[in-house]
Amino acid sequence: MSKLRIEQPHDDATFKDWQDVHNEIIPTHILSLDDVRERAGRNHLEVAYEGDVLVGCTTVRPPGEDTSTATVIARVLPAHRGRGFGEELYARGLDRARTLGAEVIETVVLASNEDGLRFAQKHGFVEFDRYLLPGDTIHWIDLRLA
Repeated sequence: MSKLRIEQPHDDATFKDWQDVHNEIIPTHILSLDDVRERAGRNHLEVAYEGDVLVGCTTVRPPGEDTSTATVIARVLPAHRGRGFGEELYARGLDRARTLGAEVIETVVLASNEDGLRFAQKHGFVEFDRYLLPGDTIHWIDLRLA
């Protein structure tokens, strides 16, 4: 039995929970609630709770018409890491990406998120690009599942 309750954001409270996780882990790219709602229209978002406690969120960017590549991002708040939640979120995201037709799986990690980078590498992801977005001072790292 899963330790987590996982659902798609569907109202202001769950969109805000997804936003809170994202903004804590990605402080260089703060999203508004409208930004999150817009992302939910083009990506598969989920939010995860242990009981009523918010622990993480996921994003699956589906393959587009021109590509068989999907992006799977699992985020777990620092206080809840090391308990298997990332494993469960990542497995769900990977399953969703494959159901959507992905043949190639990528992820993206902010370089300052050392836990996230270690998690990705432990799960077979290999760095293929590192870049700064305009105005950023911390690199983004694109990784592909080998």
